[in-house]
Amino acid sequence: MSAFITFEGIDGSGKSTQAGLLADTLRDTGRDVVLTREPGGSPGAEEIRSLVLEGDPDRWSAETEILLFTAARRDHLERTILPALAQGKVVICDRFADSTRMYQGLSRGDLRGIVDQLHHLMIGREPDLTLLIDMDPAIGLSRAKARQTSEERFEDFGQALQDQMRRGFLELANEFPSRIRVVDGARNTQDVARDVSRIALEYLA
Repeated sequence: MSAFITFEGIDGSGKSTQAGLLADTLRDTGRDVVLTREPGGSPGAEEIRSLVLEGDPDRWSAETEILLFTAARRDHLERTILPALAQGKVVICDRFADSTRMYQGLSRGDLRGIVDQLHHLMIGREPDLTLLIDMDPAIGLSRAKARQTSEERFEDFGQALQDQMRRGFLELANEFPSRIRVVDGARNTQDVARDVSRIALEYLA
């Protein structure tokens, strides 16, 4: 069966690692899996990725970011996600619309309504299952900064943003309880992966 599974969480929560491990687990069970990410996941969306994740924190206003992320997501949806689902594949995506609801919808003002309106107009698709990897913001930020990549624009906003995002993600889990499952990320990688695999396999069954 096809399924659209997303991973969410603050920066440094380990969601990218867990997305990759789940893809490997599902492939081992014989499923055809597409592992992708946002922003990105298609050639056009990858170009937008560098615009929004690199540079000065004040490079874009929140409103401009919402438009850029929505444009990237639309291209990703058209060129990668929907074709894979139509072929019966399992799509695992590192971040999706929930991240925009948090990072752009809450970080610099109450813009959640705008995010949701654009999502309804241009995307119109929610994940079937979302795994929220919950992590202490101080630890997550330390992990994220230790990566020392060029894609640190949001980490450069500091821990206050990560604290706000964690609260927001947990509130989002209460808003969408039918699809969001919270996983304790403050454990070793394999323990987290076992919980992630159990939840995903139960859903796919």
